[in-house]
Amino acid sequence: MRASVHDIPDLELALLRRGVDERVADRERCAHCRRTPLIGERIYIYESGAILCELCRARHKQEPVRSALVHGPEFGHTMRATDRRTAYA
Repeated sequence: MRASVHDIPDLELALLRRGVDERVADRERCAHCRRTPLIGERIYIYESGAILCELCRARHKQEPVRSALVHGPEFGHTMRATDRRTAYA
């Protein structure tokens, strides 16, 4: 049985909405279509600070200042195995 929005108390619903808003606030969105670019997609940053996705870049006449690859949340948090054994002759 699914709970509807009307079954959730007001405080719980407000906390849920705030949590969702906080999660999407730090994500980069395209300034034109408001779409969140996918992991692995290239985004383009312009001098004005606007970020455009690959799909909307063609509509913008200016050249981007730089571009970046969209990484997943685990980027920079993965472990790398290193061999620290000394070589014996």
